[in-house]
Amino acid sequence: MLGFLPPNARGVIALLLLVINTLFWCALLFALSLVKLVLPFKAVRLRIDPALNTIATCWIACNSGWMWLTQRTRWDVQGLDDLRYRGWYLVNCNHQSWVDIFVLQHLLNRRIPLLKFFLKQQLIWVPVIGLAWWALDFPFMRRHSAAALQKHPELRQQDRETTRRACEKFALVPTSVMNFAEGTRFTKTKHQAQASPYRHLLKPKAGALALALNAMGEKFHSLVDVTIVYPCGAPSFWGFLCGRTAQVTVRVQRLPIEPEFCTGDYDQDAAFRTRFQDWLARLWSDKDRQIDTLLAGRAASAADRPG
Repeated sequence: MLGFLPPNARGVIALLLLVINTLFWCALLFALSLVKLVLPFKAVRLRIDPALNTIATCWIACNSGWMWLTQRTRWDVQGLDDLRYRGWYLVNCNHQSWVDIFVLQHLLNRRIPLLKFFLKQQLIWVPVIGLAWWALDFPFMRRHSAAALQKHPELRQQDRETTRRACEKFALVPTSVMNFAEGTRFTKTKHQAQASPYRHLLKPKAGALALALNAMGEKFHSLVDVTIVYPCGAPSFWGFLCGRTAQVTVRVQRLPIEPEFCTGDYDQDAAFRTRFQDWLARLWSDKDRQIDTLLAGRAASAADRPG
């Protein structure tokens, strides 16, 4: 509706609406979280957690509202019809920009249960929203360097314990556990530094997926695999707010989860670890080819347009 405005004006309006929306819903969220903090009992959690998730769902719905109001983005989306709102899902996606989170929330809101992300520990200090993530039981993971892990192998246990505790909470109320297998946003510099075998992706990290499956795999109905493509290039957050994201292409598919993945010991069983990594590598190869196809289709369409 406001697509006639200059991009920077749309960006200011979108940012203002995002801030107002966040402050309003977070006030309600924090009030209910205090009840859960004062009465940390399972019976209380079973009643409070659905209400907290409903508040987060409303926040996401309002974000979709200002996106519709301020942007003219063309959405090319397939694969949502097979999703169900009830139950537990493990969601996996490629990662290029902070915008990915808004895309996922916009498309999956009320189609599957609320997405819960594994976050870097530092993000808890993000004003307002960091506290909201904590209130919603998003797990915060510490990132340790390879040198630190080699010197102190016990540090690996910290993330395993964080994942275990988070999954215990997730198991109480239908939840979608979100994981970016690459572990960080794609950039050409990171791609070259890794010598990644994929054209459009960084190497996937299997550990977090394996931990989540081991902790609560029997709860998961299936894996929801999402591929996001920005045909005109991955947008910055400000560029997205300004409506400069001309098109977002998304493909979603539900995949079965091998029963073995729910019981295998990724850390101690070398043979299982190899099988799990091979499975993820095949999934990543398929995703890479899919991105190739989607980008090639976009290039062909552009070439067919009259000059």
